[in-house]
Amino acid sequence: MVNSNSPQRGGGDDVEPGPIPAGRGLRERLTVPVLAFGGILMAVTQTVVVPLLPDLPRLTGSSPGAVSWLVTATLLSGAVLTPVLGRAGDMYGKRRVLLIALGLMAGGSVLCALTSDIRLLIAARALQGASAAVVPLSISILRDELPPQRTASAVALMSSTVGIGAALGLPLAALIVQYADWHAMFWATAGLSTLGLALAVWAVRESPVRSPGRFDTWGALGLAAGLVCLLLAVSQGGQWGWGSAPILGLFAGAVVVLALWWRMQLRSKHPLVDLRLASGRRVALPHVTALLAGFAFYANSLVTAQLVQAPAASGYGLDLSIVATGLCLLPNGVIMLVLSPVSARISTARGPRVTLAAGAVFMALGYAVRIVDSRELWVIMVGAAVVSTGTTFAYSALPTLILRAVPVEQTASANGVNVLMRTIGQSVSSAAVAAVLVRHTSAVEGLRVPTLGGYQLAFALAGTVALVACAVALAIPSDTAPEAGRATARGTGPAQEKALEGR
Repeated sequence: MVNSNSPQRGGGDDVEPGPIPAGRGLRERLTVPVLAFGGILMAVTQTVVVPLLPDLPRLTGSSPGAVSWLVTATLLSGAVLTPVLGRAGDMYGKRRVLLIALGLMAGGSVLCALTSDIRLLIAARALQGASAAVVPLSISILRDELPPQRTASAVALMSSTVGIGAALGLPLAALIVQYADWHAMFWATAGLSTLGLALAVWAVRESPVRSPGRFDTWGALGLAAGLVCLLLAVSQGGQWGWGSAPILGLFAGAVVVLALWWRMQLRSKHPLVDLRLASGRRVALPHVTALLAGFAFYANSLVTAQLVQAPAASGYGLDLSIVATGLCLLPNGVIMLVLSPVSARISTARGPRVTLAAGAVFMALGYAVRIVDSRELWVIMVGAAVVSTGTTFAYSALPTLILRAVPVEQTASANGVNVLMRTIGQSVSSAAVAAVLVRHTSAVEGLRVPTLGGYQLAFALAGTVALVACAVALAIPSDTAPEAGRATARGTGPAQEKALEGR
C-alpha cells in the first residue's frame, strides 16, 4: 500500500498504483484524445466570438467599446486564473480542477446562449476564460499518468491544441453566424463543452501527486491585481491612448503591485509561484521564449485575417468573406495536428531546446515569405503554413522543457505560468500590430485601410521577435532533470514513481 501520510498524497480522489481495473483499458487509451479535445474546445471557445464583433453592437444595443470587452474579459480572466488554477491543481488534484475549468467553460457558453444583455455576455465570457487552464492542467496529468516513452508526443499534441482550436474556431463560427441565429454559435460550444466535460469525468483519473502546503490566497489576489492592470493597459492602450492618464496609471499600478507581489512571494513559506525556481535559467529562459513565441505566433493569424479581407481596390487585398478567411486559416490547424508527433520525435532525438530554436527559425522564415509577396493567395497560405510549422515545434517543446526543469509536484503551476507568458506575448503582439497598422493607412473607397507596407512592417517585427526567441532558446541549458531520468530508469511515469517511493 502507498503510505497515506506521504506529502504527495491527496484526498479521496487518489488512485492506487497497480493493475488497471476491468473496464479501464479503453479509458486509458482515450485519456490523451479526451484531454486534447478539451484543449481544442478551449481555443475554439476563445475564438468563436471574433466573427460576431462587427455586428454585436447592433445585436446587443451596445457600443463597440463595450463589445470589445467580450474579448478583453476572456483574456483577463484566463491570464489571472491559469497560474492560480495550476497551483490549485498541484495542491488539490489536477483532475478535480480540470473538471472545474471545463464546467466553467460550459456554463459560460450556456449563459452566452441565453442572453443578449452585453453585461451578462461579458460576465459569461469571463467565466469561459477559466478554460485557459485546461492545457497546463492536462499537460501535468499526462506527465503524471503516462510512461516516459509516450509523454513527449502526448505533451506535444496537447500544447498544439491551442493553434488547432484557433484555426477551427473561426470558420466554424463564421459558418454558424452566416446560416443561423448568432446564439446558435454559443449553443454549439455549450454542447461541445458539456461533451468534453462528460468525457473527462469518464476517461481521466486523478493523479496521486500532490504539492504540500497551504494555498497562497494573498499571492493569488496580488498576481490577479497586477495582471489585470498590465493586460488592461496593453489591450486598451490603442483605444484609450497610450499617453492617456488611465493607461499610464494602469502601467504604473502594474509595476508597483507586481513588485510588491514578487517580494511577498519570496518571503512566503508556500508561495503561489516558486520564484526562486522560476528565476533559474532552466525555467526563466523557457518562460521568456514563451512570451516571444506567443508574440510571433499571434501576428500570423491576426494579420493574415485582416490582409485577405482587405478590399481589392487596395492593390493587394483579396476581398474575401469571413467564411473564406476562416477556410484559408484552417490548414494551419491541420499542420499543427500532423506535425506535433514529428516535433516530439525531434525533441526526443535532439532535445527540446533544439526543437524550440528550430521552431523560431521557421516562424522567421515564414514571415520572410510574407514580406517578399503578400498579394497572391497561395503565397500567403504558404507563408502562414511555414509560420504554423514553427509554432508547432515551439509550442510542443516549451512544456517539455518545463517538465524537465521543475519537480513533479509543481508541473501544473509551472506550465500555467508558461501559458500565461504566451498569453502576455499574444496581447503585446495584438497591441503592437494594431499600432503599426494604424500608423500606415491609406484611403480606399472612402475608408482608411492599412497599406501593404504596413503589413510588411508587421511581418518584419514578428520575424525579428522570432529570431530573438531562437537566440534565447539556444541559451537554455540542455541538461535533463534528475526526476525524468529516474522515472525512465524505473520504467514508470512520474506519478507512479512518486507513489512507489511511498511503499
